[in-house]
Amino acid sequence: MKKYKIAIVGASGFTGSELARLLARHPQAEIIAITSETHTGKLFSDLHPQFFGIIDLPLVSAESVTKAEVDVIFLALPHKISMEYVAKWKNHSAKIIDLSGDFRLSTPEVYKDWYQKEHTFPEGFENAVYGLPELFADLIKNASLVANPGCYPTASILALAPLFAEGIVEENSVIIDAKSGLTGAGIKASETTHFSNVNENFKAYGIGVHRHTIEIEEQLSILARSNCTLQFTPHLLPVDRGILVTAYAKLKNPVNQNSLNDIYQKFYKGKPFVRLRNSAPGIKDVRGSHFCDIFPTWDDRTQRVVIISAIDNLLKGAASQAVHNMNLMLGLEESTGLHQIPLRP
Repeated sequence: MKKYKIAIVGASGFTGSELARLLARHPQAEIIAITSETHTGKLFSDLHPQFFGIIDLPLVSAESVTKAEVDVIFLALPHKISMEYVAKWKNHSAKIIDLSGDFRLSTPEVYKDWYQKEHTFPEGFENAVYGLPELFADLIKNASLVANPGCYPTASILALAPLFAEGIVEENSVIIDAKSGLTGAGIKASETTHFSNVNENFKAYGIGVHRHTIEIEEQLSILARSNCTLQFTPHLLPVDRGILVTAYAKLKNPVNQNSLNDIYQKFYKGKPFVRLRNSAPGIKDVRGSHFCDIFPTWDDRTQRVVIISAIDNLLKGAASQAVHNMNLMLGLEESTGLHQIPLRP
């Protein structure tokens, strides 16, 4: 069985460590390089003690990847930095999976509007494929650069995709109420993520201006073949990991629960990591797994669809989605290495 050589660029964060955890047990992956500019020379297991005796690779500079013979490069780097590495390695033979937001949007102009930064590698948008396998598997298979979706957009888009694909959503009626665990804010502590501000607290942020809004709107617009505008409000939960989305939409014509179920079952038929639930899921139902659990319901009183969607933000919202994309890009069975059962409690 062939082993593909893997480099993970950016080892210090949660996403980098989760990528390493998944790839270490992937039957066709061999991690040959893990990089960190601030921790070069240390062992990966020094940085993440859970890997002691499992992954003890020395951390190297990203520059060493330039001449390395690797098949796939994962960029687990912050927004506004990944683009520099994609530009640097544009002629590298390796396939690149970027977990930042630098190539998720439609144009560099839209990127500048929402990320407040001039994009330094605009030509990258020509080849980048949005890496949501349930929607774009065929495009991902032939891609050399995949923009791994954000965690909020993954849960939100999958919640609403069947309705937009059917073209039955009433214009400007969608409201997305989303909650994320603390790891969604990254590994570096801030005033917002300080324990005393998060513990026993619950708050909204980025109201009306969160940069994931446009990412969700663009992808749903592609599905509907018309422009989509929606209200997206994220909240910070005092938990480690997980995302729970509650999405509301008016439809052009009323439906009943059976027909709504049929729409979702038809759309997600053959999609192994979307589980259509019989009751509303919680974040512990998907914790530590690649599943997205979805529960669509028709509220006859308000004539509105309410959809609950739950994912692990570090996995389906980041690392395992990246591995799913890797499998497709390499021509492997898409679920290879992704059969983790959710952790509960």
